[in-house]
Amino acid sequence: MTDPDAVLPSWRPGPTRDALLAFLDASAGVPLEARVACFDNDGTLWCERPSYVQLDFFLDTLQAAVRDDPAVAQQPEFAALLSGDRAAVAEVGLERIALALTGLYAGLSPEVFAARVREFMASATHAALDRPLRTTTYVPMLELLAELRRRDFTVGVVTGGGTEFVRAISQELYGVPPEVVVGSLVDYDYVPAGADGSGPGLVRAARIVGVANEGTAKVTHIQTQLGRRPILAAGNSGGDRAMLEWAAAGDGPTLALLVDHDDDVREFAYVGTAETFAEPEPITAVAARSGWVVASMVRDWEVVFAPPGGAPAG
Repeated sequence: MTDPDAVLPSWRPGPTRDALLAFLDASAGVPLEARVACFDNDGTLWCERPSYVQLDFFLDTLQAAVRDDPAVAQQPEFAALLSGDRAAVAEVGLERIALALTGLYAGLSPEVFAARVREFMASATHAALDRPLRTTTYVPMLELLAELRRRDFTVGVVTGGGTEFVRAISQELYGVPPEVVVGSLVDYDYVPAGADGSGPGLVRAARIVGVANEGTAKVTHIQTQLGRRPILAAGNSGGDRAMLEWAAAGDGPTLALLVDHDDDVREFAYVGTAETFAEPEPITAVAARSGWVVASMVRDWEVVFAPPGGAPAG
């Protein structure tokens, strides 16, 4: 029998940890094929402030492109982004900017793009926290991922970010295989075999498939890409609301977990919000009204990040 004190060691004793342990114990009676857990990424598994990691990656690429060709900076989407002016970014629109950034990698194979992501993550530093970006994952959440896998759950990452970006690092950071990452999908063009013996192959296009993976899209994309409804879902913003509601409404033991960023000492204090649509009420209010389990960083987490120099857990 597992010592309950050895499970989720970075979660402080209290109602939140009790609820997690109760769910884990109850899941033993769930058929293996139904043991599915889906986790948002930004703000749920790793730090998303003051900017998204994927945005930092694309900005790094954009700045390099501007050094090579200053005219790139004159493109309206890039000019707004490089200005740092939130009003200018809002005027252009996040969707237009995201598509323009996607275009920076158009024509590359999926393998080359994944290698670029890994190179960036191997060396990039979080400017505000002064630690490698790859160590801005949340230790308590990594422990939960590991415990779910120990109990034979299929664990997926369901992100508003680019699918291929997260797939490049999901195994290393979270122990999540690329095939169970659901995100905003970039399209590909097929390149037939050439007369010189090259190909066939795939290259990235400067367009996305469908819509950004946020809100109700997370639910429909889980179904179309994974084909199984989660009995546990975790998120931190209004962009995760539909996914959490869907998981909580399922049969048998279910759990909707909201990460509450209320720690302005060890991380940042804010209420997570959706990026692509307006929300009728704060997600923390939805959680309180819906009876979801809320993980307070201040109250429930003994540690937030791994010690300096330490590797991510899980």
